[in-house]
This record gives sequence, C-alpha cells and structure tokens, in this order.
Amino acid sequence: MIYQHTMNTPIGDLIIQASQRGLTYVGFKPKCWHAEQHNTHTKTALQQLREYFTGARYEFDVAIDVQGTEFQESVWKVLTTVTYGDTNTYSWMANCLNNPKAVRAVGSANGKNPISIIVPCHRIIGANGTLTGYAGGVEKKAWLLEHEQQNKKT
Repeated sequence: MIYQHTMNTPIGDLIIQASQRGLTYVGFKPKCWHAEQHNTHTKTALQQLREYFTGARYEFDVAIDVQGTEFQESVWKVLTTVTYGDTNTYSWMANCLNNPKAVRAVGSANGKNPISIIVPCHRIIGANGTLTGYAGGVEKKAWLLEHEQQNKKT
C-alpha cells in the first residue's frame, strides 16, 4: 500500500508518498496518485519539510524506500552529500563516482531522483553556473536555492 499526503508549500503542492518501509516519492508530478492517507513516514516527512520551508531544518532524517539501477542509487547517494545552501555540478558528481566521463549519465540519473528536496537534486547546477533542469521546473529550483542561501547558517 502507498500512503500519500499533499502538502501546500511556497512553491506549490508537494506530493509525499510512502510505503511501509519509507518514502517512495516526494515531488510535484507523481506518476500515480493515491488516496490521501498518512503513515509514520508521510507524517515525518511532512513535519521535516515544514521545518525546511520555515528555514528551521537543514538536514532530513526520514526513511527512504526507492528503487533504481545500481548506478542511479549511487548518484542519489552522492546527492545527499551536497550540504544545505551549497551547490555542485554534474562533473563533480561523476568524479565522486570515480567515473569522470559519466557526466551525462549522472545528469540523467539525477533527473530520475524520486525524492525531491530531501535528496537534494536541486543543488546540482551546470558547470557554467546555470540552473539546469529540475522536475518541478527551473523556477522552483531557483526558489529552493535562494531559500537555502537566505537561511544558511554561517
């Protein structure tokens, strides 16, 4: 069973979905919609995301239950190392994976990240500093980065 909660945020409705084991999706356009029902994981994510949007949370501690290829999962793991308020590039990620030629593959895996904000794919930008694609739209990515810059601890 998939549990779902729709959260109103400053950048639009955010859909939180979870299994019994953890979050399966956090984003703006889910592939499947489910009845609004909560479980421990949706409630925890909701609370932590509320704190994030008020500037009171910089890291997340919620169970995640996603499946991807081994490569995708390795990319998503690297995403979790980019700290609040910081950005990095696809080539940096490829280098972290000891595969510097995999920049395009890293970009593709990044784009398939099913857990927006919590697994912070919005913190990855182009090598020239431009905001590249984001599943929720580049405007949302820009808002998230600005929000983090304004609330970053120094």
